[in-house]
Amino acid sequence: QVQLVESGGGLVQPGGSLRLSCAASGSIFNILRMGWYRQAPGKQRELVATITSGGSTHYADSVKGRFTISRDNAKNTVYLQMNSLKPDDTAVYYCKTTTTTTVYWGQGTQVTVSS
Repeated sequence: QVQLVESGGGLVQPGGSLRLSCAASGSIFNILRMGWYRQAPGKQRELVATITSGGSTHYADSVKGRFTISRDNAKNTVYLQMNSLKPDDTAVYYCKTTTTTTVYWGQGTQVTVSS
């Protein structure tokens, strides 16, 4: 059974930083892409950043220059380094992993940016 385990969320002041991690465990093969999405209260889930197995990245305009996505293919782990955080970044952040046959989602981790 495949599980995506996220960690690293929490409360941070505006301008601060957090690093999210998502580790995929179980029998997971042929990963094409890993990424992060977020959902704020009353809003739809939106893409934050993705990274392919080859290392190509894509970012939402709202996080470009502030967030960096990276991955460790050997560990099936994806990271999201978030800098210069703003109150608008407050949301539940979800990890998503896409293989050649299946899409997996993590349970989500809360990120709150507030003074």
